[in-house]
Formats: sequence, structure tokens, C-alpha cells
Amino acid sequence: MRSGTSIGANIYEANYAASKADFINKFQIALKECYETDYWLGLFKDTHMITEEEYKDMFAKCSKIRKLLIASITTAKGNN
Repeated sequence: MRSGTSIGANIYEANYAASKADFINKFQIALKECYETDYWLGLFKDTHMITEEEYKDMFAKCSKIRKLLIASITTAKGNN
């Protein structure tokens, strides 16, 4: 729960970044939290805390967010 909600919190905080570097850093933290969330989802599935169907749905959503974060970081780094 913590890593999943941290993704949104860091994206929100990036809107108020003090600099471009700070903005990129917030998105990179959100990306790390996204990877951590993937880990926890897999663990929850493997220990039957969530069903396979719930896992697939949440993992797909997390993957979309991860791709958006990667694209946003790449774009921000490229806009000097």
C-alpha cells in the first residue's frame, strides 16, 4: 500500500518542484516506487493474498504508470 500510494504522491509533488532536476528526481522516485509495487504485487499473488485476476489487473495498471513515468523522465531529460 505504501509504495503504491507513494507513486501518486511523488508525481503530485513534482508539480511543485523547485527546479527541473527536482522534477526529474520526483519522477525517478515515483518510478522506483512503481518497481517496488510490482514486487509486492507478485508477493501478494504468490502468497494468495490476492487472486491471479486481481494481480493481472493491478500489474497491468502499474505497468502503464511505469511506462508513462519512463517516457516523462526521458522527455524531461531531453528538454534542456
